[in-house]
Amino acid sequence: MRRPSRPGDLGGGDRTARERARLVRESLADAFRMPSDDPPSSTAPDRRPTPAPADPPPPAPVTPRSMAAPSRDGEHRRTFPAFPALPGRGDGEQSRFAETWWGHAWVAALEEGALDVKRLARGRGYAQQGHVDAITVTPGLVLAYVQGSRPRPYRVQVRLRTLGEEEWERFLATAVDRPAYIAALLDKEMPESLADCGVPLLPGPGDLEPHCSCPDRAHPCKHAAALCYQTARLLDADPFVLLLLRGRGERELLDALSRRNATRAARAAQDQEAADLPGVRATEAMAPGGGPGRRLPPLPAPLPVPPHPGQPPAYPSAPNGPDSFALDQLATDAAARAHALLVTGRDEIGELTLWQDAVRLAAARPGSGLTLATRSLYASLASAAGRTPSELARAVAAWRQGGPDGLTVLEEPWDPPAGRFDRARPLLLAADLPAFRPWRNHLTHPAGHVQLRFGRDGLWYPYESEPGQDDWWPRGTPDPDPVGALTGLGTAEEP
Repeated sequence: MRRPSRPGDLGGGDRTARERARLVRESLADAFRMPSDDPPSSTAPDRRPTPAPADPPPPAPVTPRSMAAPSRDGEHRRTFPAFPALPGRGDGEQSRFAETWWGHAWVAALEEGALDVKRLARGRGYAQQGHVDAITVTPGLVLAYVQGSRPRPYRVQVRLRTLGEEEWERFLATAVDRPAYIAALLDKEMPESLADCGVPLLPGPGDLEPHCSCPDRAHPCKHAAALCYQTARLLDADPFVLLLLRGRGERELLDALSRRNATRAARAAQDQEAADLPGVRATEAMAPGGGPGRRLPPLPAPLPVPPHPGQPPAYPSAPNGPDSFALDQLATDAAARAHALLVTGRDEIGELTLWQDAVRLAAARPGSGLTLATRSLYASLASAAGRTPSELARAVAAWRQGGPDGLTVLEEPWDPPAGRFDRARPLLLAADLPAFRPWRNHLTHPAGHVQLRFGRDGLWYPYESEPGQDDWWPRGTPDPDPVGALTGLGTAEEP
């Protein structure tokens, strides 16, 4: 009979299982441990197992072939998808990661502060092969997971000091002094003179502080170098990423610049003293004959008409305040109407109904209600006019097709007199088109996908619909000839 084991007496299989579990625990702890800022104590024993010789890097993870727009988790957090692998040699070139001068400055800060050029070369290879996963940027920190020689990727951080309040004040003051700086930033450019304003926007050698969960204590390790090279590509595409690293988000900066611009413009208007105008005392002007022995001077000549309407100032957004986008649209429209009244002596827009004016305002904005700003505008205008956003969108299409006449054609069927309307059907038949069905001022294709509407202005307005849906939308350009109005709509063939 086999002797039972004593407590604490483990067989060979149990020892192997416990040893394997210990190695797994130590590997997990090693993978997720961030290196300390202080150097490790020389007296502390190193309990990590001796690493095996490094295998060749695994194949690059599958990544999208093009970089999509970053997801914005918040004003101070932006996450960018992983870059695809770059074609070419495995060790890469600096020019492949940075094209702009500020991107090159970032790469220079990395390479001039590195202690081992071989690890930089390995980092370039990792970056070029697409081993860097999605990159998250927050104030003072770039974070990503980088695939190394082990199955589990390493967690890599690169820290950069954020700017203080006084430094941001100097930067904003410099940007407001030169409107060209603001225009350049909006175009995703960074003028070199803006970077020389006395505020350290770009890092220098030693400013980048890499941290990696790998066992390599180099400064930087190849995983941190790979993240830095890929970050240079982000900075190339959008300098606001660098400003976010320094502590301020894009919308926060633009709002601050708008407020400073508006404040400066208001202060300049208050400081500008109005020129003294010649005049007389009111008692003298109201006296019969202009006063004893005095003749009234002639009226001054009217001021010349401005060459173009003025532009409204920037309206900073404020919590619970009016919509700055809507204010800008109303101010711009009012300036254009005032200028037209000065030039022509008429205000044709004043003759429009509330609905027509709402359609006109919506049609003046590009986007057709597809963007966030125009969706809000469409919803507000439709609500004010007692209509739905879909009705407004259809009316905008009619307005863009033919102005007020196009809107009338959309909404008001009528009975045209005999003449041009009756001659249209033979003209369509002569053009090898089927017999269109008449109804009032409408002529409809028998397949139910194309329609012509005869306007009171004598033009034919083309419309399209899904076959059998009777959901007609303005398409194309009005034309005096019914066949010409159908050009380009593909009416010769059945849908």
